[in-house]
Amino acid sequence: MQSVSDRDPLADLDPSDADALRSLGTTKRFAPGQVLLLEGSRSDHVLVLRQGRAKITSSQPDGRVVLLAVRGPVELMGELSSLDPDGAPHSATVVALDEVTAQVVPNGEFVEFLRHHPNVLLALTQTLITRLRESDRRRIEYGSYDTLNRVARALADIAEAHGVRRDGHLELSLTQEELAGIVAASRESVARALRTLREQGMVQTSRRSISVTDPERLRSFGG
Repeated sequence: MQSVSDRDPLADLDPSDADALRSLGTTKRFAPGQVLLLEGSRSDHVLVLRQGRAKITSSQPDGRVVLLAVRGPVELMGELSSLDPDGAPHSATVVALDEVTAQVVPNGEFVEFLRHHPNVLLALTQTLITRLRESDRRRIEYGSYDTLNRVARALADIAEAHGVRRDGHLELSLTQEELAGIVAASRESVARALRTLREQGMVQTSRRSISVTDPERLRSFGG
């Protein structure tokens, strides 16, 4: 999950580059739950998220579906496949969490755009480095923290980056199964961790969402 401290460089583009990026491709809307990109498939386009949020998941050999990240506005999806000269298939599935508006940019148009906008290419490179660094951070955490700490840290990150504020809380469209995938723990272990966090007054849970009631305390609790 992208760390909240690592702001996506694409969100801070120079106005001229941002306008040029917005002019690419065509606009398409996706309903909540609709698949934007499918793991294992090949596509001839890149998506630039403009409104709404999308989750990125990966299917595991044991049948589990692991949540890898949540993406928001001005983030790219499918860019690695577009830059791969062999046209590699997508390594994950992207599903709309909300009503999503995205630019659909043909691969050739996207690559040509990068050739003429080196600052955007640099920002894209920085984004990919950030994601790799976050992946490394998560692997270190798996070996250094117990499930309770990992759950607290993950929820604090996701809430600050993508939580929707309702009634003074930060609400996450996140199931316990997805959270278990993020922190590499069993659903039972995650359920126990959430019970502890509920008892401490830091979260509230419902069938398909988790509300963070005290983000600062949750982050401190995660270590």
